[in-house]
Amino acid sequence: MKLLFLACLSPQTGNHTTAERIRSYIESAGHTCELRDAAEFQSPAEVANLVSQNPPFEAALAIHLFKAARLLLGKHIQVPFGVVFGGTDINEDVKVKQKRVVMEQVLLKARFAVAFTDKLKEDAEMSLLSQGSKIYVQPQGIQTYVTDKFSWTEFLRSSGVSTEHADELRVFLLVCGLRRVKDPLYLVKVFSEWHCENPLNVLIIIGPKIDPVFTVELEAVVQRTAGVFLAQERSQQELHAAMKRCFAMVNSSISEGMSAAILEAMDLGVPVLARDIPGNSAVVQHEFTGLLYSSPKEFLHEARRLLSDLELRERVVQNGKLYVEEHHSLKQERETYQRLVDILH
Repeated sequence: MKLLFLACLSPQTGNHTTAERIRSYIESAGHTCELRDAAEFQSPAEVANLVSQNPPFEAALAIHLFKAARLLLGKHIQVPFGVVFGGTDINEDVKVKQKRVVMEQVLLKARFAVAFTDKLKEDAEMSLLSQGSKIYVQPQGIQTYVTDKFSWTEFLRSSGVSTEHADELRVFLLVCGLRRVKDPLYLVKVFSEWHCENPLNVLIIIGPKIDPVFTVELEAVVQRTAGVFLAQERSQQELHAAMKRCFAMVNSSISEGMSAAILEAMDLGVPVLARDIPGNSAVVQHEFTGLLYSSPKEFLHEARRLLSDLELRERVVQNGKLYVEEHHSLKQERETYQRLVDILH
């Protein structure tokens, strides 16, 4: 079967990584899968032209009900399709009536939908026209890769961090695409004050520059803020190597579907400090697989606990790694998508 796969493919983002992984599952089952960036297309008519080329596409798949799947609603697109919730579609876009109407049409027409968590499925059923019977829950599969060609000292230096006491530094790594919904500025003020109390505590923000306007704003703030640094984005293997060397991985997002960075940190044996939002609390159980916080002040409290309580640190690291091994299996994810694609025949 020849299948078109639409997703938002900004480099080094979770969406891109997830899409590539699902594409590999589909192709390993013997299908042809062409992955295309939804941003390439302005309208369903353009997708209709692509679908009807010779030989034509026989089915389609899309990640994100509004940004990608709406392009499959054209009257000239007759191929069956499935969708994967992106997270921001159900957490944010559904609040806008015009977008919600489009997403309801997508869900009605789709043969199946995939949610990363039970909570995301419940929210979709409540927010959109109830199509619960066609929504499957499949957590993201996780596998980490650490390159041995990584220099921690070089990483710190290139991020603007003094390497004079490199081995004593406690680096908190905030991994996110640079855009407002990830809210990387949320902890900047409180962290800078903490750094001034103890210069060994530093915060490094790293991720692709998705929103150019916001990136300029973030760069300006970081430049004038002590103890907070902005690192150039790295390959996935280098990012995982940096994660493995950091003291803790931080998430400060306003909204998440399922944060691959959180799960990757758990898999690498790194404690996670995550903002207490539905997408994060679905995978981070407070004081068991990680630590949750609801304000900058709470973040500081939990970060200090992580520094002073070795037993707590060891517990969340051990349980986090076990959680990923048990619930985020690549094998299970591959089998689920291969079975669902058969529905599109």
